[in-house]
Amino acid sequence: MLHLDIAHAETAYGHRSDREEEVSRHELGIVVVGAGLIGKKHIELVSSVARLHAIVDPAETARDLAASLDVPWFADLSECLGSNPPDGVIVASPNTLHLAHGTACLNAGLPVLIEKPLAETVVAGRALAELSANTGTPVLVGHHRRHSAVIDAARRVLAEGGLGRLVSVNAMFWLNKPADYFDVTWRSEPGGGPTYINLIHDIDLLQHLCGPIVSVQAREANAVRGFQVEDTSAIILEFGNGALGTVTVSDAVSAPWSWELTAGENPAYPRTDQSCYMIGGTKGSLSLPDLRIWSHEGAQSWWSPMATERLPVEARDPVEAQLHHFCEVIAGRTATLVSAEDGLRNIEVLDAIKTAARTGEVVHIR
Repeated sequence: MLHLDIAHAETAYGHRSDREEEVSRHELGIVVVGAGLIGKKHIELVSSVARLHAIVDPAETARDLAASLDVPWFADLSECLGSNPPDGVIVASPNTLHLAHGTACLNAGLPVLIEKPLAETVVAGRALAELSANTGTPVLVGHHRRHSAVIDAARRVLAEGGLGRLVSVNAMFWLNKPADYFDVTWRSEPGGGPTYINLIHDIDLLQHLCGPIVSVQAREANAVRGFQVEDTSAIILEFGNGALGTVTVSDAVSAPWSWELTAGENPAYPRTDQSCYMIGGTKGSLSLPDLRIWSHEGAQSWWSPMATERLPVEARDPVEAQLHHFCEVIAGRTATLVSAEDGLRNIEVLDAIKTAARTGEVVHIR
C-alpha cells in the first residue's frame, strides 16, 4: 500500500505572512474586461480580494454594475488603459476579442489573465504567446481547475513517482445538457459543441498531470440532436512519455461522470460521488477527483490483493485561488501556473482532435 505525504506541498505564495499577502493584494488595481457570467464572478472576487480598478464592457448593464460598485466604467479597453493604467487586467470578453484585448495589455506591459481559451484560433494563440515572450509580460490563462486542491495533490503523487511509470489514462466528460441550453443559437453551430466548450478543461488537466499530448485520433457524431456540431466524441491520446489515453465526451448522456458533477467545486452542478479520470502506472493507479489510490499489497501481480487509500485534501474555490495566484504574478513573486504557451498547446490539441475526427487520420502535434 502506498503512503504519500501531501500535507507539506509548497504553495504559490512563498513564505510571506498571511497579513503581508492580504495587504499587498488589496493594493493592486485590477481591471475586468467583460461583465458576462464569468466576468461577474471575477468582478465579485476582485472586489473582495484586491481592488477593482474598472469594468470594461460596452453593455449598459455593465455600466450600471460599475455604478452600483462605485468604480469607473469604460466601453473600450484602450480608453481605460490610456486614462489611468491598472496593475493587471482580467480578460473575460468573448473568445473572438481575446487576441485584441490581450495584445493591448501586453503592449502596455500589463500582466493579464485571459479566460480560456487563450484565443479563438491556433494562429491567434501563437501570436499572444510570442508577444508575451517578446515583451516579458506574463499571461495567465484562465484554466481555473489547475488551481484545485485536488489537482495539487494528484500532481504531487505523480511527481513523487507514487504510481511508478505512467502507462494509461482514461477520462470521461458525460452529462446531459438540457434542450433550453441550445436556445442560444451558436451552441448548435460549429465550434459550439462539447469539444471546444468543455473538453479544453480536461485536456489542460491531462497535460498538466501526465505531460504533453503528441498525437491524437478521434471520431465524433451528432446522432442524438442532429445539430451542425458534435454531441459525442471518442478520442485516443498519445503522451510524450509513451503513455496512451482514451477520452469520451458527450453532452447528451444522463450520467454522473464529468468533472462538473464529481468535483463539487461549482455549486451550480449537483455533486455525485463518482470519478471521471483514472490514471494508471506500474506501481499503482489514481482516480480523480476522489483522490483514491489503488496498489498491490505485495508483488506487482494480479494474484496479489489490492489495497486502497483516499488522500485527504482541504477543498478550496479554484477560481478564487486563481485570483490569489494572479495577484502574486502581478507582484512579480511567482511565474504563471498556466502560461500562454500552455494555453496555446491546449488549443493545438483541440484543433488536432477536430482535424482527426474530420479526416480519420492520426494527427501529430508539435
